[in-house]
Amino acid sequence: MSELVRVARQDDPAFWRVTFGAARGNVIDRATMTALGRVFAEAQSTPALKAICLEGAGDDFSFGASVQEHLFDQAAAMLAEFRQLILSMLESRVVLVAAVRGRCLGGGLELASVCHRIVASSTSTFGQPEIALGVFAPIASVVLPERIGRARAEELCLTGRTVSAAEAREMGLVDQTATGDPAEDALAWARASLGHLSASSLRFAVQAIRAPFVERIRTQLPELEALYMTELMATRDANEGLQAFLEKRRPRWSDR
Repeated sequence: MSELVRVARQDDPAFWRVTFGAARGNVIDRATMTALGRVFAEAQSTPALKAICLEGAGDDFSFGASVQEHLFDQAAAMLAEFRQLILSMLESRVVLVAAVRGRCLGGGLELASVCHRIVASSTSTFGQPEIALGVFAPIASVVLPERIGRARAEELCLTGRTVSAAEAREMGLVDQTATGDPAEDALAWARASLGHLSASSLRFAVQAIRAPFVERIRTQLPELEALYMTELMATRDANEGLQAFLEKRRPRWSDR
């Protein structure tokens, strides 16, 4: 598809292996979001497709969304693009399996959490560190409570702490710990669990089981984006936290 996103169609046309990222950490910028969105739009119009395995290139899944694009002059466009990508994933109506190696942080964890299943290497780590930068994660605020329950989602989003693969498995964030390459294990699971099913019927089942979730994404995310842009980004600390990260220094909070 592009240098940012590669699609490997398996011998069985029912399964794709989609790899994103072109630099260390696979930062999810708007260009990557657009490229991924095209893949899921194509998936929606590929009737024989049953599942997509989504992975980051190299040693990590993703360090998260671009911090530069979180700054006030770019944030609104970035948030809208990310929301559209999430909706494209959901509207593809195929089973999504995230294969996680290394770090899966911020926007990377939001991307993985939208998937039906997360298969991770034993050395991978997970976190929503946005609060350490003085901001919050709109998508995680909707998606994580759905996936791991409100209490655990609140802890990750409000403390910004990173958890190991073992702890992520215990809290229900990770579904399977890989014995080797998590992408190969993810595809093996998809073939064994979905290979004998009707692709057409599976799409209707995906649509049905996720209908309430998709509705929450459609209605709640724009509200959280408005909170982010009109109130959070009007504070000194949100801008200070982002700028401090880009300048590689500790933030100087004013609590306002």
